[in-house]
Amino acid sequence: MLAIIATISRYKKGELICQEGARADHIFNIIAGVVKSYRSQPNRKQQVLSFLFPHDLFGLAEQGRYVNSATAVTQVILYKVPAAALEARMRRNPSLDFQVICRLCHDLREAQQHAILLSKHHAVAKLGLFLQMLEAHQNAEGHSCQEIQVPMARTDIGAYVNISPEAVTRSLRMLVRRGVISVRARNHIKIIDRAGLEELISERAATRDKAPPTATSRKDTVLLQS
Repeated sequence: MLAIIATISRYKKGELICQEGARADHIFNIIAGVVKSYRSQPNRKQQVLSFLFPHDLFGLAEQGRYVNSATAVTQVILYKVPAAALEARMRRNPSLDFQVICRLCHDLREAQQHAILLSKHHAVAKLGLFLQMLEAHQNAEGHSCQEIQVPMARTDIGAYVNISPEAVTRSLRMLVRRGVISVRARNHIKIIDRAGLEELISERAATRDKAPPTATSRKDTVLLQS
């Protein structure tokens, strides 16, 4: 139904899709790729609020303006839906209205999970929960979860879980050292020890297993480029 009133747009990795504060003329529905939603801080750093995947809807406005900015994490293809046309279509079609509400409920659940993640005190717990969230999303989309695909750079992951990029790398190294995960190539991670991961997420083992603040190895740096 959305495709009838939408145009298909393509964005390169790193390309801005919509800008916080700009007039919200369109709603976006992802066909392929990954998008990050964020707000810019006074120090020019980004606060990443969510990562968006195929079928996710974003760009809903407040007082006619985009609340967040959105940028392509990978190459992205999406439906670009005129906001006015969507509103008119929803007024005539209760089924479409219900589906949009379902997507908003999904966004609310994602926000709640993000809040739980941010409540964790230790970097390795934050990262472990982030990996579980990615795996759950892949499961929901019907993709094989032999491995978790992590297309985000460590800078974006750090901005999402509220730790430094270096802490992301140290936490990954700890998980590998403990035999909790294995890493293949640059962005493919496999959970080997789920019980061990749950223990670290619960932070029961955090005190005795803190990663030392040493320099990152070359292998770790290649894993998730900033």
